[in-house]
Amino acid sequence: MSYLVLARKYRPKTFTEMVGQEHVVQALTNALSTQRLHHAYLFTGTRGVGKTTVSRILAKSLNCQGPDGTGGITAQPCGVCQACLDIDADRFVDYTELDAASNRGIEDVQSLLEQAAYKPVQGRFKVFMIDEVHMLTGPAFNSMLKTLEEPPEYMKFVLATTDPQKVPVTVLSRCLQFNLRPMAPETVLAHLGSVLQQESIVAEPQALRLIARAARGSMRDALSLTDQAIAFGGGKLQEESVKQMLGSADRTYVFQLIEALAKGDGKSVVAISETLRLHGLNAASTLEDMSSVLQRMAVLQAVGQALDADSTDPDATDIARLANWMPADETQLLYSLCIHGRQELGLAPDEYAALTMVLLRLLAFKPKSGPDTVSASPNVSAVAEKKTPELNVQTAKTKPREEISSTAPTPTLDKTADGDFWNQLVRQMVKDQAISALVRELALQSQLMAREGQKWTLQVDKDSLNTPNNRDRLQAALVQYGHQVELHVVTGPVQDSTSKRMAQENAEQQARAEAIILQDPFVQSLMRDFDAKIVPGSIKPV
Repeated sequence: MSYLVLARKYRPKTFTEMVGQEHVVQALTNALSTQRLHHAYLFTGTRGVGKTTVSRILAKSLNCQGPDGTGGITAQPCGVCQACLDIDADRFVDYTELDAASNRGIEDVQSLLEQAAYKPVQGRFKVFMIDEVHMLTGPAFNSMLKTLEEPPEYMKFVLATTDPQKVPVTVLSRCLQFNLRPMAPETVLAHLGSVLQQESIVAEPQALRLIARAARGSMRDALSLTDQAIAFGGGKLQEESVKQMLGSADRTYVFQLIEALAKGDGKSVVAISETLRLHGLNAASTLEDMSSVLQRMAVLQAVGQALDADSTDPDATDIARLANWMPADETQLLYSLCIHGRQELGLAPDEYAALTMVLLRLLAFKPKSGPDTVSASPNVSAVAEKKTPELNVQTAKTKPREEISSTAPTPTLDKTADGDFWNQLVRQMVKDQAISALVRELALQSQLMAREGQKWTLQVDKDSLNTPNNRDRLQAALVQYGHQVELHVVTGPVQDSTSKRMAQENAEQQARAEAIILQDPFVQSLMRDFDAKIVPGSIKPV
């Protein structure tokens, strides 16, 4: 027996089997139950969301004869009578499907409408289904208007299209319209899990997540990709094989790219982009995955929690960490760059070069006061902008020397003994990688307010970090360092935290670096003799 692909094998045969289109199912079910039936229906929506499927179920509902042959119009076709079986097998003489993409002329439509003059042969109603109706020519549309508006009582029209804007308003006004929505990834994920359970196929949850995202709202595409992944993985659905099949970037690379951009680390951005090229990973998929992560980051930054929170999502922790690290305005900018950057990939001679340019564009617009991660070194680098002496040497010499102001250090912190103790302990835990993600951010951004015996109190200014899970994990880390304490975390203003101390240290390093440049004799001679200017933000400790 030949193999039947999943998209056909699990095609819904009743309204109750349909997923993700409850609004359409409810309206049609109520109409069939009360027999308030329209003569023409228009189903719109993207590919693979169920337009043709709904049409066939509607045709069965109108013509179902029941198991005993005495049934009537019903919202729950029996599926066993001759009419139901013939419609499922695409051989019911009173149900006709016309593909307007290949039969779009006036002759094709007139040939179909000629059949409307004859009563049904087998069923209760004749049902004409025209798929991709927007592809019909203007004369073809005109030829069907009269019949579409006043068909015989035994005639029903079902039109389907992926582009309703191209359907003439004269046709739209004669139809009852339903918009079938793209499937949410969670809906696709749940349905795939159910299908694979019936097929007795082992699947890793993250592999199904990748397929659900790649389907882009189409259940048919999701089932087709699942078929392909099963063949690719030798009967199993594993995350690594699905990634390889889809050519999608590992989310680890996506997180590394966003973190490098948040830190202003252009060298790492270029290196990661090169790694993606060497592994043959798809540049467009990388930007798409980044857009998805950035969207969830933006939601976290705006409302403090994910609207689609899923406790089983392995990406949630990293997304929350990056949301705390990257400023909200940069998140929005990077999201816009990724969305529009996908259009540039096909214009460049090398898509990976285009990917690198899209990502580096953020650094070009990144505020210079952003979170730079630098080492404490007296070495400095600067970019000087020099005017050509021949342009106006005499005038340039007579101008007073132009100075630039040093970056003002962060105001002196109100340091405390508990703060010194906590700063030293946190830096040690970070160095040893004993804490990570949100727990590390909680430790870095909190202030040790009191140590009363075995009870320690921390204060943090972000509600998103003050969670029981973060507190318990930080308390467990402290136990590993010999502190058997009961940790309490409260929300409030923070004056002395490790992150503030690090920011002050970076500001002082920046001020020293700018002072070294300004005091350099060569730099001073350029500024004095050639009216050179130091590009703001170009001085960085290295």
